[in-house]
Amino acid sequence: MADLTRTIEVKPLALHIGAEISGVDLGRPLDVATRKAINDALLRWKVVFFRGQHLDHRGHVAFARQMGEPTIGHAVFGHIEDFPEIYSVAKFRTAQTNRGARPQRPWTGWHTDITAALNPPKASILRGVTIPPYGGDTFWTNLAVAYQGLSETMRGIVDGLRGVHRFQAPTGTAKSQAYDESVRRREMETEHPIVRVHPETGERVLFVSPSFLKTIVGLTARESEVMLDLLWEHVVRPEYTVRFKWEAGDIAMWDNRATSHLAPTDIFDSDFDRQLYRITLVGDVPVGVDGRPSVAIKGEPILAVETELTAAAG
Repeated sequence: MADLTRTIEVKPLALHIGAEISGVDLGRPLDVATRKAINDALLRWKVVFFRGQHLDHRGHVAFARQMGEPTIGHAVFGHIEDFPEIYSVAKFRTAQTNRGARPQRPWTGWHTDITAALNPPKASILRGVTIPPYGGDTFWTNLAVAYQGLSETMRGIVDGLRGVHRFQAPTGTAKSQAYDESVRRREMETEHPIVRVHPETGERVLFVSPSFLKTIVGLTARESEVMLDLLWEHVVRPEYTVRFKWEAGDIAMWDNRATSHLAPTDIFDSDFDRQLYRITLVGDVPVGVDGRPSVAIKGEPILAVETELTAAAG
């Protein structure tokens, strides 16, 4: 097979995060060198984008399997029909009413995928199918650079902290009954280090997912609230982020161990449709600076899709 890495170009989109990869056809089998080049770019830039790939469901799954082990489409909400690896990210996948019922802060909606699990996904691969003519952009932030942006004193403090991440049905909002029941059936809660050591790069990562991290262990409720607000405000500073404007056929792949991202809310103020599909790859158990791994409080690890479906069937 020809060495495709000769044609790959990696073009950074922002100083700290995000790069566009061209010169590769994700609809074809990739050789070892090409897969390594993609992974190297992912580790360096945290999120990479491939324009105009136009994969179908089978092509999406085939590419994902070359980069890792797919999980069930979503550990709580399941998958689309006939493709257990794929989760539908549609405009109205959950009820979006009463968006003004709770305070909206700069970090509201930012999250790292499924950090309530003992082993959150290694990476996520999102495919754009139906894209608005304008609006509907996605943001990512680099949590390794955010860690470095803290003062030396603050890094010394957060290095020893641990936090509880929880996937829970919201209170006081108008989510759908099916949404609430899905969350209750698959309760997930885990104690993770606030700073995890990246298993491939060795970087220290500020592992603080605003949507799932609920409290810091060992602090009073007020201390925890203030510390989390400070950290969440810090990680979404514009200089750590990249904003991506989707086009139909685009693929975004991000390192879920070192990023948080923000899905758009502006599309709910328009009549435009928006349909994307996501696959996540099996991740490892985070380990802190002190070498201590995460500890599950509720729920089971996220397994490769064949293993999980086989266990469910048995």
